[in-house]
Amino acid sequence: MSNNPPEPFKVLCFGMGAIGSYIGGSLAHAGCDVVFVERPEALISDRFTNLRIVKPAGETLIQRVEVSTDIGNLLTEKKFDVAILAVKAFDTQGLVNSLDNPKTQLPPILCLQNGVENEQLIEEKLGKGKVIGGSITSAVARNGLGDVKLERLRGVGIETGTPLAERLIEVFNQAGLNAKGYPVRADMKWSKMLTNLLVNASAAILNWPPSKILNNPVTYRIEVLQLREALAVMKKLGIHIIDLPGTPVKILVTLLDVLPLNIGRGLIGRALAKGRGEKMPSLHIDLQAGRTRSEVEFLNGAVVRLGEKIGVPTPVNRVLTNILVDLTEGTQDKQKYSNHPEILLKLVEAAS
Repeated sequence: MSNNPPEPFKVLCFGMGAIGSYIGGSLAHAGCDVVFVERPEALISDRFTNLRIVKPAGETLIQRVEVSTDIGNLLTEKKFDVAILAVKAFDTQGLVNSLDNPKTQLPPILCLQNGVENEQLIEEKLGKGKVIGGSITSAVARNGLGDVKLERLRGVGIETGTPLAERLIEVFNQAGLNAKGYPVRADMKWSKMLTNLLVNASAAILNWPPSKILNNPVTYRIEVLQLREALAVMKKLGIHIIDLPGTPVKILVTLLDVLPLNIGRGLIGRALAKGRGEKMPSLHIDLQAGRTRSEVEFLNGAVVRLGEKIGVPTPVNRVLTNILVDLTEGTQDKQKYSNHPEILLKLVEAAS
């Protein structure tokens, strides 16, 4: 009988943003063999880097983690058990295109991206069965490349149905990531997207924090209207709302949907506002950082695209998507909407 220790679980992690650094760093700290893939312009010349994860209980430093900018050579040199996809949704197409040549050497991909269309895009390019759906509900902020802060531990959802998925859940929990399995990919991904839709686009457009969006009667109404459109699309597609790790999505969304606006704002809106506070959501952060693409195209925009396919009108999501895309691309002035909810409401009412 061999006394050799088992080989470490080998992980390829695309992206060193907030989610990639947190997940990949946590797995590396737990003993997994993790290699990151990043764009050359994002790195210094050194092939190794240190990661820092700041948690409420203290700081974790992971030293000399390998980083590669050449996915082709990397996959030729080394075999991996899984690849974690943690880049922005608007980078998916370019990344998948770059993986076309070495696709036979690619391990299965755990897709932790926001939105509901990435898995299908990857499977169309790389083959059926290449993707495991995932959703992360923990709140993580990025301080810099490989430097992140865990603001609230909730967990990670992982699509089940394969032996690798069960192994992933085990490995993730050994790393303290609070992973839980879900049998239906669409239920998990759409339920997560509902949480991404809430106060995200409106906060970016109006330059308001979530608390202000949820406490204002005009903007609270817009939030509920866009959510109801997404729920109508889900219903027509046969997709169910489910709870996710640390996130009671079902009761939250149901109450937002069914309660009269004045009652809902007083009860649910205020509770959400207290929880979300002044922390700006991702679409606002990206807009203010000067990014030329916005994930709104893959959140509210996905609701619009899929609504069109099945005959469900989504005018509020269309307005939010179009405005934020224009602001991101610089074809409209940010100041036009900043602190002007009445302008946004007028456009929503005209579209509806």
